[in-house]
Amino acid sequence: MGSSPSAPRPSVMQLNIKEKAALYAAYIPFLEHGGIFVPTPREYRLGEDVYVLLTLPDDPQRYPLAGRVAWVTPPRAAGNRTQGIGVQFPADEKTRQLRHKIEEILGTSLGSERPTQTI
Repeated sequence: MGSSPSAPRPSVMQLNIKEKAALYAAYIPFLEHGGIFVPTPREYRLGEDVYVLLTLPDDPQRYPLAGRVAWVTPPRAAGNRTQGIGVQFPADEKTRQLRHKIEEILGTSLGSERPTQTI
């Protein structure tokens, strides 16, 4: 199985989320299988594969995520939104457990009306 030159390896990004409020702002529960917002100055295309090493609050473990760009917030977006990408989680068991862990950390704030970086 050789890799074709037209399919570059997904870029690897690190996302260290240190507090619950930041996790709340970045988590995207409405994407199928969940997702996370990753601030980045790099330009990505919709559907592009990306690899994120995610660190959650009060948890030394890094969680590898092979996701796909579900949307792009461009530079100088309206409403002073942070430039970056929304990464859709893959439909696998490890990621399902990670999503469960995120939702456990967020607990009751998931239903709150606070604005997030997503919509």
